[in-house]
Amino acid sequence: MVRTMLAAIALGLALAGQAVADPTTQDPARVPAGDYALDPRHASLLVKVPHMGGFSKFIIRFEKLAGGFTYDPANWSATQATITVDAASLRTNVPGFDKTLTGSSYLDVGKHPTITFAATKVEGEPAKGVVRGDLTFLGVTKPVDLDVVFNGVGPGLLGAGTRMGFSGSTRIKRSDFGLTTMSSVAGDDLDLAFEVEFVKK
Repeated sequence: MVRTMLAAIALGLALAGQAVADPTTQDPARVPAGDYALDPRHASLLVKVPHMGGFSKFIIRFEKLAGGFTYDPANWSATQATITVDAASLRTNVPGFDKTLTGSSYLDVGKHPTITFAATKVEGEPAKGVVRGDLTFLGVTKPVDLDVVFNGVGPGLLGAGTRMGFSGSTRIKRSDFGLTTMSSVAGDDLDLAFEVEFVKK
């Protein structure tokens, strides 16, 4: 009986937490000012690589991201953020292939352990726009524009803290960063898609 009651209470708290954890607004002017840090448990980067001229898109996932920014709702379009991707966190679900791609012939994570995007400007509508910045990959830095959707801001689980989320995408040419290996079977255009959440410190 006691165990049943405890289970019911736990379920009730979980459902209540879900209810209060929804985003409350997509208006960046209503986001609390302060410092925000990337939540590594809710951040991922997917890279889609054309296979043999376009038979399919081979999927690569990077699982470890870090970063943050300082936010001013009165000047949200000037927000500057830095996101760092652990290049060794690459996952393909193909046995042995992760080690190949992180090796010296490809990403060379021993020499280039991180991939970094530094945002310098935000343009567009409040809930949807373009984040302009510099992408550093394999030691080469190039300007890149990200198409970004602001999914909203709201309380965290059980109403604790403040959380905001973003979805985005862009396309780059790997040859622009000096990665030309396997060009006969892997396309040059890489489609990048990311999902990230930030929490207020």
